[in-house]
Amino acid sequence: MSARDDRHDTEHAEDIEQFGYHQELKRSLTFTDLLVYGLIFMVPIAPFGIFGGVFQASGGMVALAYVVGMVAMVFTALSYAQMSRAFPMAGSVYTYAGRGLHPGAGFLAGWLILLDYVLVPALLYIIAAIAMHSFVTAVPVWAWVLLFIVVNTSVNYFGIEITARVNRVMLVAELVVLVLFLVIGIGAIASGKGDGFSFRPIYDSDTFSVGLVFSAVSVAVLSFLGFDGISTLAEENREGARQVGQATIAALALAGVLFIVQTWVAALLVPDRSGLISKGDPAGTAFYDAAQFAGGHWLSVLTAVATAIAWGFANALVAQAATSRLLFSMARDRQLPGFLAAVHPTHRVPENATFLVAVVSLGVGLYMAHRSDGVTVLSTLVNFGALTAFLLLHASVVNHYAIRGGSRDVWRHMVAPALGFVIIGYVIIKANVAAQKLGLTWLAVGVVILVGLYATGRRPRLSGISPEASAEQPAAGTDQP
Repeated sequence: MSARDDRHDTEHAEDIEQFGYHQELKRSLTFTDLLVYGLIFMVPIAPFGIFGGVFQASGGMVALAYVVGMVAMVFTALSYAQMSRAFPMAGSVYTYAGRGLHPGAGFLAGWLILLDYVLVPALLYIIAAIAMHSFVTAVPVWAWVLLFIVVNTSVNYFGIEITARVNRVMLVAELVVLVLFLVIGIGAIASGKGDGFSFRPIYDSDTFSVGLVFSAVSVAVLSFLGFDGISTLAEENREGARQVGQATIAALALAGVLFIVQTWVAALLVPDRSGLISKGDPAGTAFYDAAQFAGGHWLSVLTAVATAIAWGFANALVAQAATSRLLFSMARDRQLPGFLAAVHPTHRVPENATFLVAVVSLGVGLYMAHRSDGVTVLSTLVNFGALTAFLLLHASVVNHYAIRGGSRDVWRHMVAPALGFVIIGYVIIKANVAAQKLGLTWLAVGVVILVGLYATGRRPRLSGISPEASAEQPAAGTDQP
């Protein structure tokens, strides 16, 4: 490690030492690295893979679903920005709820977000493997899943800097494909193909209803999940806690604009609008069909292959990195087995947690790949876990800043998190019933485990905070941004 890296580690060691931790992970990431990481985690071309489902659920107003989804996530990003300044540590919403509310709440938040983080790599591998198998049928789906996992685990094992370099290459490739689609798609619309230019993807009086739109948002929100993963790298960021929040908001804003534009263009090029709304998109090819309608078979193939690579390599790569940091944080606080807190002495990454994510992804991926509803089941579970954890995040902001700290910043510490809580709560209510049942079952299991911890005298503890003193915890980080 260079002298400059040593200096950065020393300068920021106080950030986490005041909370009872030691600086173990390597501080090497810049604002640009964090921004790229967030964009890759969300995948700039994420709507390619779920376009048909969102189109049907929204009655054709797919762009509107993404607009509402971005608004909901903006409030969540603002809350992440506030809490990342107060508690500049890895662990994401687990850390923020544990220190902003109570260690017990932190455990439940971590348990809920685990539903997202632990399962999302498997979901990404399956989607990518199925897409690749459709082009290279000689290679079975399970082999593609295994290949993606081996490559991504190897990259993550050799350090966060390697991951950051790969992220930059992947991001450029995704943006090139997206630009090609937009240029050709807009050109096709201008030449008279499709419905021509209209505002129907943003508002259609024939199908509009608030409930319909929010039901579609519960599906579209999958594309946004990942911006929150930036906060898991707080202990590897070398430019200060403020940069984590700024990168989170910037990544969300950029991705949101890209999502809205590409879905708007694609919606105008759907060959059979009424058929897609009535019958859905069981094959998951609606976006690629629109691309073929605009530019021919080669564009359809390009967008499909780009989706496979983006989800299977780029997105799954950063998802594995984020998940391993969450497991590391919970294990460090003895809320998960201690072996997950092990850090490689040279690469300075949570090695055991990284390998565990790979093993879980392999098992879940191989099992779900053989189920016809595997992608749907995983998607609903991932969304429910993330959204319910976000509710605790918003509550943490209000409790930490407004109630404990007496903050007078009404907008950032009361109104914004309250609005975020209400919007996300409504999205959860309008979500698929099966997702609600499975998600609530997972929450119930977490509550049982938490009760068991209290009953056996192993109640959740965070370094530097006793459960009894948590309510009186000083409101650290209440300075204004």
